[in-house]
Amino acid sequence: MSTVYLGLGSNIDARQNIVGGIGCLREAFHRVDLSPVYQTPSFGFEGEDFINLVARIEAETGPLELKGFLQALEDRHGRDRQAPKFSDRTLDIDILLYDDLYLASPALSIPRGEILTAAHVLKPLADLAPDLVHPVCRQTIAEIWNSFPKQNTALKEIYL
Repeated sequence: MSTVYLGLGSNIDARQNIVGGIGCLREAFHRVDLSPVYQTPSFGFEGEDFINLVARIEAETGPLELKGFLQALEDRHGRDRQAPKFSDRTLDIDILLYDDLYLASPALSIPRGEILTAAHVLKPLADLAPDLVHPVCRQTIAEIWNSFPKQNTALKEIYL
């Protein structure tokens, strides 16, 4: 069994899609733990605010099989795969960390780069797993968050 951290986000019917996505994760996996939920402005385009959080799951599948499952879950929630990278999302679920795995392929990169660059990914991950060690930079997630430049981090904790 592998411990996997997932980043979830939505800005189209965000509460409904996030709650639906969490429900599907709970049906599929033995264990699902959630971070606090944050509202953040859209980035790279004009759009509604996003709702973001991190989930920790226990998975029995490999990372590529898990990615396929997560993409199917996104699709069931109306994900438009033809949309530009920076655009509105019904449901976006990314594999952030998969045990201590380092994977760099065209199909999937683990750990996800946004852990080190995006407050909406790093902060909920730090809330959920502060003592977890990043497999590449070898710092704890709390240490990474504590050194993260916070002047442009418009995070607002919310409740679903």
